Amino acid sequence: MGLVGCAQVKLAEPVASADNIQKAKAGGIGPVSVGEFKLAEGKDRSLDLKVSIRSNTFFSPYDSSLSKYLAESLKADLSAAGVLEPGASRSIRGELTQSTVDAPMGRGTASLAARFIVEDQGRKTYDKELSTKADWESSFVGAIAIPDAINQYVALYKKLVGELLDDPNFRKAVAR
Repeated sequence: MGLVGCAQVKLAEPVASADNIQKAKAGGIGPVSVGEFKLAEGKDRSLDLKVSIRSNTFFSPYDSSLSKYLAESLKADLSAAGVLEPGASRSIRGELTQSTVDAPMGRGTASLAARFIVEDQGRKTYDKELSTKADWESSFVGAIAIPDAINQYVALYKKLVGELLDDPNFRKAVAR
């Protein structure tokens, strides 16, 4: 993607991560559903709407909601692992708490955080905020820096889902 000038672009739909599929299978996760993902209370609405890199703005393909993009990333991995079951008694919901990306000349940075909650038949069995970040060499040239930055940012969604799948308390809350 060679972006120059101003642009408004939708993020690509999430695809399953081979690492996260393996984590879900190895973690002994039983059937789960994915409930509502939304912006955490008290956070600025713009956090959920878009990320901007230089003069380019990126939106989620899901109601322009980055929290819903996180939900779809989680669904892609759980579905590919064969454990996503709408209507399951255990449900995972979440709240987006952080979403940033910056790609100046020199070092680029991005961060993503969310609170994940597991409920089993209405009883909360897991509630934890997880976060991840990235930094990379950012080019002076926008046509290089912007695609690099958005790729680094989008990769954080899979990395954050991986953090969740690695958490022993989460695995206990969703075990078969």
